[in-house]
Amino acid sequence: MAGTLYLCATPIGNLEDITLRVLKLMERVDVIAAEDTRNTLKLLNHFEIKTPMTSYHEHNKVTKGPVLVERLLAGESIALVTDAGMPGISDPGADLVKLCYAAGVPVTVAPGASAAVVALVLSGMDTRRFVFEGFLPPDKKERRAILKTLEREHRTMIFYEAPHRLTDTLAELAELFGESREVAAVRELTKKFEEVRRATIGEHLRYFSENPPKGE
Repeated sequence: MAGTLYLCATPIGNLEDITLRVLKLMERVDVIAAEDTRNTLKLLNHFEIKTPMTSYHEHNKVTKGPVLVERLLAGESIALVTDAGMPGISDPGADLVKLCYAAGVPVTVAPGASAAVVALVLSGMDTRRFVFEGFLPPDKKERRAILKTLEREHRTMIFYEAPHRLTDTLAELAELFGESREVAAVRELTKKFEEVRRATIGEHLRYFSENPPKGE
């Protein structure tokens, strides 16, 4: 019988947010497929877990995905983890899930922290209806095309952005949505310097232009 692929959520900051189920699964599976094995090793060492690891990430998913499926079909069980949060959200875990379903391999989830949901509920923005956009593409034309499709969007929108690109993205948002639209900028979730800044796009743009953003 085929083994099972376990999608295991890992902490997005505070290590105490890991679940007992995820810890037990990572101890019990045959191998842990990690986005960055060096990063995951720190987590495993903290909880004294000795399970072997293999890498699975955006740059090797085409070749590594089928290899993992073959191991699952041979009866091995695999825990898939990202550097932080829920596998399959803005990462190639979704591609592995598709391969598993196509091959008839069982898939299940050991849920936990997800940065998008944590940020949403912490933001104070409307949570009844929302849209998750994740990271915008780096290509300017592609970014603009995606943002144009959201020009009339009234639901709460969730974006991920790197600190060094934040002011550029805010400038694009101001151009499309106007400077008066309210935004919550959330950083360092679950960590010591967790912060929520609520202001208009224009106010954020001026603030972060003078105070370069730090952290995640």
